[in-house]
Amino acid sequence: MSAGRVEIVSTGVARPMPWRGRTVLSAIRKTPVRGPIDVGPLGLAHDEQGDRKHHGGPDKAVLLYPGEHYQSWAEVLGDAALPAFGENLTTAGILEDNVVVGSIYLAGTVELQVTQPRRPCYRIAAHHGIPDLAVQTQRTGRTGIYCRVVRPGQLTAGDRLDLVFRPAHGITVAEVHRVVNVDRTDRAAAEHLLNHPDVLPASWAALLRKRLDGQLDDQSTRLHG
Repeated sequence: MSAGRVEIVSTGVARPMPWRGRTVLSAIRKTPVRGPIDVGPLGLAHDEQGDRKHHGGPDKAVLLYPGEHYQSWAEVLGDAALPAFGENLTTAGILEDNVVVGSIYLAGTVELQVTQPRRPCYRIAAHHGIPDLAVQTQRTGRTGIYCRVVRPGQLTAGDRLDLVFRPAHGITVAEVHRVVNVDRTDRAAAEHLLNHPDVLPASWAALLRKRLDGQLDDQSTRLHG
């Protein structure tokens, strides 16, 4: 079943960026690549992460970003070159509110499983020089979608994204983002997510349990640096 298409494939190397009087390392500035590229358990060949504690790893190996969002960002970003949000795959037809967590998509010979929404951080703001861009990204829900690689292989720009598996629970990337990042006092929704342990990373499940115990987390460091 065809769900979408890979429009742009991109990789990047970690580079220093200025932010609030200091230097941070990030590979958010990515460049489109031509032709097939190898994709392994940790992502695309030659792609890097500047902060391995919060980015990359098997469950965040490949970042998808819906190309449909760029029209909405036009007034904010101007004529920024794509990819503008550090994604590996700029896509068409794949949106946070129609993608169920745990779904598996085939692109080329690569199988990607949706794991979680991206939690926007200040490196997005540093990349574009827009101080509140991470906050805007979180508020709009135009976050992007992280995937793990369940079958390594090759993919290229122009490949179809075929849906090969969709979990019955129906919980979308957008709903997880809403509960974890935005509506942080929605106890019923938090409990619903916790009743589906395969939907959340362990750290996010722990976060929601703390909220239910009355411990509301501080997001300022992630969003503002």
